[in-house]
Amino acid sequence: MEKKSSRRNVLKQLAGSALLMGAAPMAGIAGTPDEQTGDDKKYKLKGNINHSVCRWTTTYMTLEEQCVLMKEMGLKAIDLLKPDEWPVIKKYGLECSMCYIKGEVSLTKGFNDPANHALLIKEYLEAIPLVADAGYKNLICFSGNRNGMDDVTGLDNCITGLKQIMPLAEKHGVIIQMELFNSRVDHKDYMADKSDWGVELCKKLGSPNFKLLYDIYHMQVNEGDIIHRIRENHQYFGHYHVAGVPGRHEPDLSQELYYPAVMQAIVETGFKGYVAQEFIFTGKTSSAKTKALRDAVKFCDV
Repeated sequence: MEKKSSRRNVLKQLAGSALLMGAAPMAGIAGTPDEQTGDDKKYKLKGNINHSVCRWTTTYMTLEEQCVLMKEMGLKAIDLLKPDEWPVIKKYGLECSMCYIKGEVSLTKGFNDPANHALLIKEYLEAIPLVADAGYKNLICFSGNRNGMDDVTGLDNCITGLKQIMPLAEKHGVIIQMELFNSRVDHKDYMADKSDWGVELCKKLGSPNFKLLYDIYHMQVNEGDIIHRIRENHQYFGHYHVAGVPGRHEPDLSQELYYPAVMQAIVETGFKGYVAQEFIFTGKTSSAKTKALRDAVKFCDV
């Protein structure tokens, strides 16, 4: 009995020590309860991450209202805006961290299909100077769906199409960025659903003005191993999107991705671009959503 009792005591002591050790790193991390007790408006960004917020995430408010909120939070940019929206953010001294072209951009009909090349090339050749003239540099593009096409053929087709716009992008200093999506949950059949495929496209294009928009949520769903892939391939990643997994909700401690560690890995690569919040709110009211957005930025600020 004494041996069993001693064993139980030791296990209790070990468990207590483990809890203390596990709790220690949490102290002082943005987004944890001890930092959420004060006034959110007093939080000052650390300056290691250039934060942005995707426009569609905050459609519960007008673009002008979002501009006011971004300025209040200390953010410098809004993601995924078209040219007709740029004058609004310019009034507030904000940047468009990732631009859409003014035409109808399709996620499903992209550069992997030669049938789309004529229209896409025309639209991007028109859009690239607009982005440069506005003082921005990132312009999004998409691979399109497979529709029965194999990955090698799709890769070659993307190269053929993108080569028609890259010289102009290089001339104007605009970076064309292809977004990586998951094809398991959100974008069935999308071709650029693996970072290795995207990196191979970057290598074969061989242009410093072509990068990947590495969406952390999508890549966690499709392949995982996020921090390792960031460390290994960061030179090909020109932009990051953030959302929690599972559910694509606010990044917080309820998710399987621990974003402070992911953000620290990004900082350590020397990345100077933007990291944009792109999630679906769980809250229903405007005030709840705004608080969740503040908390998400703080959670990712390292």
